[in-house]
Amino acid sequence: MARAGLTAERLTRAGAELADEVGFDQVTVSALARRFDVTVASLYSHVRNSQDLRTRIALLALDEMAALAADALAGRAGRDALTALANVYRDYAREHPGRYAAAQLRLDPETAAASAGGRHAQLTRAILRGYDLTEPDQTHAVRLLGSVFHGYVSLELGGGFEHSAPDTTQTWARILDALDALLRNWPAPPDAA
Repeated sequence: MARAGLTAERLTRAGAELADEVGFDQVTVSALARRFDVTVASLYSHVRNSQDLRTRIALLALDEMAALAADALAGRAGRDALTALANVYRDYAREHPGRYAAAQLRLDPETAAASAGGRHAQLTRAILRGYDLTEPDQTHAVRLLGSVFHGYVSLELGGGFEHSAPDTTQTWARILDALDALLRNWPAPPDAA
């Protein structure tokens, strides 16, 4: 019998909080059962296993970031939109490191297609239309932005920039300046010459 008050949504949110506290890799059904002071078996009526729980946390994180990005981008274009999107990812990762890590979880194709991951790509593509990029360059640019945002945030969260000047906020601003300049001057494909 399910314990009163426990739902898949409540467990997912508690798992997300746990991920932010101890790291996404440490989130298991057992760890969550300890948090609620219940047996592991009592959680199996809500989540199938630790992988199911981790997938649910990943989907929650993707949804949260997509909602934040959509709000941040409303009414913005060009560099202003680029900066808003980049800051959503960086701020979210800093405030919710476990959830951010969860958002990187590899999902099966069906789950990925139904997730907010597609919204992330659509929001990025909306920004890129302001730079007059068309396919396949738009896809290349989506990948570039995702790589730069994730790479910088991951290095920053891991302490990779703590031992040198200038301040990481200054570097972040310069990176966004450079991305804006690159997007405004996107190189022609090698075979177009």
